[in-house]
Amino acid sequence: MPPTLILDLDGTLVDSVPDLASALNRLLRTRDLPPFDRAEVASMVGNGARALVTRAFAARNQGCGEAELDAFMADYLDNIAVETRPFPGAPDTLRQLAADGWLLAVCTNKPVKAARSLLDALALTPLFAAIGGGDSFPVRKPDPGHLLGTLAAAGGTAESAIMVGDHENDVMAANAAGLPCIFAAWGYGPPAMAAGSAAIAQSFTDLPELAKGLLGV
Repeated sequence: MPPTLILDLDGTLVDSVPDLASALNRLLRTRDLPPFDRAEVASMVGNGARALVTRAFAARNQGCGEAELDAFMADYLDNIAVETRPFPGAPDTLRQLAADGWLLAVCTNKPVKAARSLLDALALTPLFAAIGGGDSFPVRKPDPGHLLGTLAAAGGTAESAIMVGDHENDVMAANAAGLPCIFAAWGYGPPAMAAGSAAIAQSFTDLPELAKGLLGV
């Protein structure tokens, strides 16, 4: 069975905060609420679109409902790759891993429609054997069922798989699923979120060596 590398999306594979922040701030302006800077938005990323919008409105002492979430998603899907880009070294590193026989998958709390739209826009979709979004399964990260469901969809096995992510949700899901996790230090999560990870990567190009070392391949 080939080894499998499962990657988080926002903050791990792609720097999506610029477009998330723009869509969020456009929504806030329609409600006469002040905007957030990109660092503030980055700190709210990691639990899906609903959590992002809810946290943003709560930080402005406002509640939000389905109308706000729907408005955010419609705007974001229309502007999903205006400024969003893969992190440095990501496409070439993934292509090399695929050429070396690795299965690749994405496991993200982002809604799967948005995840696929973004990967399509960045011409990355063909690299992945599976894309597990936050609404692809009955559970999502940090529940290990999300990670294991994505792994199964990719055709991999837990004995030869590794998770890569920048959030404690990624580390927690990997640990609960019995998979080693490489923490993406370039991402949005603070260093404290690396607790419990098997290794820390400082750049995307570190991943092949770390992953091969962890699996002994």
